[in-house]
Amino acid sequence: MSFLSPEDLFSQCFGEIKMFVFDPYDPLVDSNPFPLYKILRDDHPCHWSPAGNMWFLSRYSDVLTAANDWETYSSTKGNLLAELPNRTGATLGTTDPPRHDRLRSLVQHAFLRRNLTALTEPLREIARNAVKKFEGRKEFDFNREFSTAMTIKTLELIIGLPPSDEDFLRKQAMLCVQTDPVVRGKTQEHQDAFRWINEFAQSVIEDRRANPKDDLISQFSIAEIDGDRLDEREVIMTTTMLIVAGAESMGAFMSLVAMNLADHPEARSRVVANPELLPDAIEESLRFNTSAQRMKRVLTRDVELHGQLMKAGDYVCLTYGAANRDERQFPNPDVYDIDRKPRGHLGFGGGVHACLGAIMARQAIRIAFEEFHKAFPCYRRVEHDLPWMSSTNFRSPLSLKLAID
Repeated sequence: MSFLSPEDLFSQCFGEIKMFVFDPYDPLVDSNPFPLYKILRDDHPCHWSPAGNMWFLSRYSDVLTAANDWETYSSTKGNLLAELPNRTGATLGTTDPPRHDRLRSLVQHAFLRRNLTALTEPLREIARNAVKKFEGRKEFDFNREFSTAMTIKTLELIIGLPPSDEDFLRKQAMLCVQTDPVVRGKTQEHQDAFRWINEFAQSVIEDRRANPKDDLISQFSIAEIDGDRLDEREVIMTTTMLIVAGAESMGAFMSLVAMNLADHPEARSRVVANPELLPDAIEESLRFNTSAQRMKRVLTRDVELHGQLMKAGDYVCLTYGAANRDERQFPNPDVYDIDRKPRGHLGFGGGVHACLGAIMARQAIRIAFEEFHKAFPCYRRVEHDLPWMSSTNFRSPLSLKLAID
């Protein structure tokens, strides 16, 4: 696979204009942000983007420092570059300690009550049923037909969603994290999708309170530590964001793992021959091509970095996707290497806001590929140029057609 060099891409994007501007709404950022990330890291490590109306940090050390310093880089104004209404202050990603610690402890308490070992066989059965749909076929859309089905069924199993229209639910989740490059933000369609999932979550919560089950929604809707419980808005918003993160982010990352292995047949052959390498391949995919590319913070004080003065109240983007390709931290970062064991990657974020569901996501994706590879050990991409979701935060192929060899 060939990509434009950073210089060629810069010339293509900006012609003779000498000033570099990173625009998170540019479709090129959705399809292939990595050459632009290199320009950011090398020449503009603390970059003010008038197009994004915020600063962009791109070097690993800077992003990690900011992720760990919640007192300076606050999440209280939201973490989406184009924020959804009424979300901030009621989710793990939009609060800081001590409020964040309270929320995380209560939700984590519900997570810890789930027996991950007991979920292994049910997850494996979900994957087997998803694979069966492709028997006798030579081509299919992994994104729509496998990762969507696997993800939604996993949500039904783990967090307690009722049986749902898989395509519709994932479409609604995708709309929540999408942005419109023309209006440069959320449209009414995006807001309506978020409202729909919010109301869907509320109906599930009401049902679980009347009919408790052994699932996450039942657990954290009544989770209590020393008499402290989530309030109603927190329960509804936390459930809403679990649905969005599970249906879209985990589904997107599953498709990205498939894309990486399809594009690197030697690595795929090794993983198929030795499934014990799957965890390493997943970790390298989290570094190399994670779904969560960029998250927003707001400064609580002035910060001077790389000769630039960022002022209190300014928005700052922690560009995780760029940090994970920083050669200052990861040698040969643009090489997909399943032997790398990339400790410290930011594929699930970092600091107090690191993804709470990371362990469950890793387990579900590992089992999914173990079963997928038993049925289809050799596959390749049908299309070189994929359609990509328009999003200022996440990277997700809208389809991934695979041919079975």
